[in-house]
Amino acid sequence: MDITSEELVKHICDKIRAQKEDLVDSYNSTKSNIGHFFIDNLLPEDIATECYKVFPTEDDMHCLNSIREYKYVSAQMNKHHPLLEKVLYAFQHKSVVELIGDICNVNTLFADKTLYAGGLSKMAKDNFLNPHLDNSHDAERERWRVFNLLYYVTPNWELKDGGHLELWPNGPKKEPVVIESKFNRLAVMATHDTSWHSVNKVKSESAARCCISNYYFSPDPLKETDKFHVTKYRGRPEETFKNIILDIDANLRMLLRKIFKKGIRKNPHIYKD
Repeated sequence: MDITSEELVKHICDKIRAQKEDLVDSYNSTKSNIGHFFIDNLLPEDIATECYKVFPTEDDMHCLNSIREYKYVSAQMNKHHPLLEKVLYAFQHKSVVELIGDICNVNTLFADKTLYAGGLSKMAKDNFLNPHLDNSHDAERERWRVFNLLYYVTPNWELKDGGHLELWPNGPKKEPVVIESKFNRLAVMATHDTSWHSVNKVKSESAARCCISNYYFSPDPLKETDKFHVTKYRGRPEETFKNIILDIDANLRMLLRKIFKKGIRKNPHIYKD
C-alpha cells in the first residue's frame, strides 16, 4: 500500500481535530473513573483493510498463554509488513501525541519507540485477557504509563464476535463498560492505579481481532494517589478461585520488584533494533 508516514499522520490529525470538542467531552465525562474516548473511521478504509490483510499469522508472533491471558503479540516490527510499522509509529508522531495531550489536558507526553508492551496483538477463538492494571512505569521506572492507544483493524468485527475492550470503573466486580473493537476504530484509555480493564473471550471462529497498540508515558502520574505497581491481574466476577490465585501472583511479583527495582530480567517484549 503506497502511503507515506506523513500522509498517515495527516489523516490521523485531521480526524482528531474534526472531532476534538466531542473527544474532550467524552474524556472529561469519564476521567473521574477511567478516562476514555474513541474515534471511528480513523484512516482511509483501504489502508485499514490492508493492515488486516498483512497482519502476521500466529506462527510469526509470540503466544502468551496462562491463567492471566491468552493472546499473540509482537513488538519486533521489522519482521512484519512495513505498513504495520508505518501505521504504528504514526501514532508516535509529535503532532498526534500533542493532540492526545490536548484532549486529556496532559502537557508532557512521550511516545515509546521501543514499544515496551506495545506493538501488535492478535486474539483468535477463545483468546482472552483477564481484568488487570497495567504496570505503572516504563522499563526503566523513569516515567509513568498514562495512556493506552488501541487501533483495531479487523473488518466487520461485531459485538457477537467477542474480543472487546472492557473497562471496570468500580473494579472487576460489577458489569464493565464495553468498548467494541470495531474495524478502523482508535480507542484511547487512561492508565493509573484503578484503571482495571480486560478483553472478553473471542467467540468468532472465522477471524481474529487484530490490534495495533501504543502506550504514552509522562514524568507525572495521572492521579496524585498513584504508586508504583506491577501488572496486576484479577479473575472476572464469577472466577472466585482464579481471583485468589491471581492475587497471590500479583503480591509475589510486587515483592520481587521491591527487591529488584528494575526486575529480575529485561522485558523481552520490546523492539530491538
